[in-house]
Amino acid sequence: MTLTISKFRRLLPLLAAAVFTVGCAPLTVASKAEYSVGRARLVLPSGDWQDLGTSEEAIAGSGGRIELQTRNVGLRTAQGDWLAVLRVQTNRTGDRKGSPQGIGYCPPQQHVTVEDGASGSPVRADCLRLKRWGSSAQWLEKNRPDLVQWLGSRQIVLVQPYSYLSYRYVTEAGAWVTVDALIDQRLLRPTTRSNDEFLVAGRPALQWSQDLARAVRQSAGMMDGHLAIPPFPFPTPTSRP
Repeated sequence: MTLTISKFRRLLPLLAAAVFTVGCAPLTVASKAEYSVGRARLVLPSGDWQDLGTSEEAIAGSGGRIELQTRNVGLRTAQGDWLAVLRVQTNRTGDRKGSPQGIGYCPPQQHVTVEDGASGSPVRADCLRLKRWGSSAQWLEKNRPDLVQWLGSRQIVLVQPYSYLSYRYVTEAGAWVTVDALIDQRLLRPTTRSNDEFLVAGRPALQWSQDLARAVRQSAGMMDGHLAIPPFPFPTPTSRP
């Protein structure tokens, strides 16, 4: 069939529309799990996260009772193994009731990396604690029996070895965010093949913990409390250890 100039001109709008449609095809982006927790919006890195429920608590602040909410989430492998558990606690609302006295207590601890950004302030907290071998015998039972009891009530057993992280950020005005995390070490530490690699293997975990602390501090100043948990340094394992 001969395509005349007049027919070609009539086809031009259709060809242009086809090119525009192909050029504007939407990109497929992996969605991230997102949950509300008190006044905050918790956004998790990619992975098979499961909601483990919420709980409520109230504590006395300098300006009245501080209403808090805790959101619990867990990350699992395709085989159903638990890789990580996060407990995030924030103010239930944007109301500020001041902070409890002594909240900034952040003592050093043997074999635990401790960073006190509040310099021991009695009325605010910026306390990061990282125990790289949180699965050491009886360590969690001695230091966080409440967390062990909660895990037992949910029948959650994490893949070992795992690391433990705790971060507490509380301002003098009463903004409150705390995070407790138990994380499979394969998400935080590289495979080491030499002494030199072993000596620096802890750096990714420390950097991740500092990135998380920064995200928490930023969330406390946001209207929607947007709290994006940073991606883990290493991909989710596809097989059991």
